[in-house]
Amino acid sequence: MSPRPSQAGIHAGSPISFADPLPKAVDLAIIGGGIIGIFTALYARRMGLSVAVLEKGRVAAEQSSRNWGWCRQQARDADELPIVMEANRLWGDIDAETGGGTGFKRVGCFYLARDPAKLDTFEKWTEVSKQHQLETKRLTAADLDDHFEGGAKTWVGGIYTPSDGKAEPWKAVPAVAKLAHDEGVHIIENCAVRALDMAGGRVTGVITENGTLRAEQTVLAGGAWSSMFLRRHRAYIPQLAVRGTVMRTAPMDDVGQATSIDEGLSFRRRSDGGYTISSRNEADFFVGPDAFRAMRFYLPVLTQVLGRNG
Repeated sequence: MSPRPSQAGIHAGSPISFADPLPKAVDLAIIGGGIIGIFTALYARRMGLSVAVLEKGRVAAEQSSRNWGWCRQQARDADELPIVMEANRLWGDIDAETGGGTGFKRVGCFYLARDPAKLDTFEKWTEVSKQHQLETKRLTAADLDDHFEGGAKTWVGGIYTPSDGKAEPWKAVPAVAKLAHDEGVHIIENCAVRALDMAGGRVTGVITENGTLRAEQTVLAGGAWSSMFLRRHRAYIPQLAVRGTVMRTAPMDDVGQATSIDEGLSFRRRSDGGYTISSRNEADFFVGPDAFRAMRFYLPVLTQVLGRNG
């Protein structure tokens, strides 16, 4: 049964699209049916492994269908840029394999500056892009007027990477899940994994709502739930959750196809003609027990950030 999510998004109450019976054993069990779990399943299957994806709700029903939809290379950390460039290539391949099902398009990405000092940061990053043969253009205020038809009066310049892309989050992961399913991946929605199955100090499978699945290897791709899941096994990863707010508009006049961001605002045109808009780098963080558990990991980073920002 092929997934047909509504454009309003996928949620836990959506109809079940993948209801395979739980196999007795696989080479690889994957906990979580978001973007990481589904892509891991697809490529593991293509390596010849038998794979099962266990999803407690619906494929891509959480963060994987609610993100900005950017497929960005620009302004990445130098160490991760080679991986992101390869991901950009694979997005194009996968979109072709799904018949355009992911909504991926290389439309470019603008980083825009209102403050001249910000241009210095952009300038430094263009040196990184040169090292990796990634085309990134420096733009003046006049260049931006041409791109945004006179709407860039508050920007003093920016950078632009034409090979950057965008995809439609509510379409992309279900489309790839169908591709993986057609290639033999077992996908079971509405099937929570309760615990790892252990023997002799090693993971031998997973215990699910539908029974036990033996597996040679297990991947935890549970997103925001990963830390909570591992806690019952007395394993800890320093993971904190924040809540960001994103607005979606109705279809409106085209003010730019490229993904764009400045010091205060980001926007992306969707395939339905509307825009996804968000404030940059603003999120709600709720202080709770996890914040104190993770403080020793995050405090040095926070100190560095505050030091850089004065």
